[in-house]
Amino acid sequence: MKVRHAVIMAAGTSSRFAPLSYEKPKALLEVRGEILIERQIEQLMLAGVPSIVVVTGYKAEMLDYLKDKYPVRLIHNADYRTRNNHGSLYAARDWLCESYICSADNYFAVNPFEEDVPSAYYAVVYAEGETDEWCVRTNKSGVITGVTIGGHDAWVMMGHAYFDQLFADQFVKILENEYDDAATRSLFWEDIYLNHIDALTMKARQYGAGVIAEFDSIDELRVFDPSYVANTRSPIIRRIAASLGCSESDIRGMSPLKDDTGDVIGFQFTALDGGYAYRYRDAAILPVGEARGL
Repeated sequence: MKVRHAVIMAAGTSSRFAPLSYEKPKALLEVRGEILIERQIEQLMLAGVPSIVVVTGYKAEMLDYLKDKYPVRLIHNADYRTRNNHGSLYAARDWLCESYICSADNYFAVNPFEEDVPSAYYAVVYAEGETDEWCVRTNKSGVITGVTIGGHDAWVMMGHAYFDQLFADQFVKILENEYDDAATRSLFWEDIYLNHIDALTMKARQYGAGVIAEFDSIDELRVFDPSYVANTRSPIIRRIAASLGCSESDIRGMSPLKDDTGDVIGFQFTALDGGYAYRYRDAAILPVGEARGL
């Protein structure tokens, strides 16, 4: 059947990608010379997808330029701070039928999109050895029958999905029925799907090694795009390097630092001979042992 839409989720804060995600949405990262979300939009356009919807939230104003540069529709997920990614699909529920469901921070080395797709699927890639990703089980027809978080030598969920009309109609009904349930707030849309897997049929579509990439930290991005080793494109990291008298390549292991309410207030990192914490509100750099005072 003909693909009618693509929904690109670009609303999240991506706090694990500190500090770059503090400075701009992860979707706007330059990777191998291209902006992530721009590359994805262009791949969808090249595949002939007629309607592309970008769901914004965090720092939405920085994504406004997309509607002038590309024939895309921008819609806002007002619940991006209080809900997981199912909030973006709820905001875009009118465009989920016969639609690709994409994350703005995925990098597709080869264009995975097509004009015609026969049925609902989730992209999977093979992980050799131990993994903490979502590992799928399938029946002989390739239909996903279950998922375990973590495993070894397994096909794991990574990348985009496709909702056919039947899947979308059923999923939207479930999503609308459960959206006001407080227990739903922390769930990924994939959790909701898996909670109703007996009613929602979706196949696993296998992709080869290197086709789909995702990175949850600057250190992971540096492996994929080595230009980030010496130049993180981050004014914050540049200032830290100057203050500590080191190079950007010496600053590693960055992870978000949160207060007692769960709000991100800075990040921790290692540099040269020790661990440090950076506080966003006043650009303070402290030894990690003093981070409790942030």
